[in-house]
Amino acid sequence: MSKDKGLSALGMAMRAGKLITGEDTVLKAIRAGKACLVLVAGDASDNTKKKFRDKCSTYGVEIAEAYDRVLIGGAIGKEARVLIAVTDQGFAKMIRNQLSDLAEVEYID
Repeated sequence: MSKDKGLSALGMAMRAGKLITGEDTVLKAIRAGKACLVLVAGDASDNTKKKFRDKCSTYGVEIAEAYDRVLIGGAIGKEARVLIAVTDQGFAKMIRNQLSDLAEVEYID
């Protein structure tokens, strides 16, 4: 199932050290131009979604809303996570391809 592939790609990116989690560190990565793709959990607050949608738009970083905080956290072996930045183009592309197979993913432009 493609949902599992997207989550396992997140896990691989985490093990490779190509993921950043946490609001402050993700913001820094966006500002520094290190974030290739930002993932926001579907159950994140509207405030958080808007904040990162605006920030990503300003800095030209792709942002997608997918999964929920528990699934994301579980995929990377951490507690529930609302925000993730992928810092590697290869992993970002792999995850993006998996997400494009999911109907419930909303790409935010």
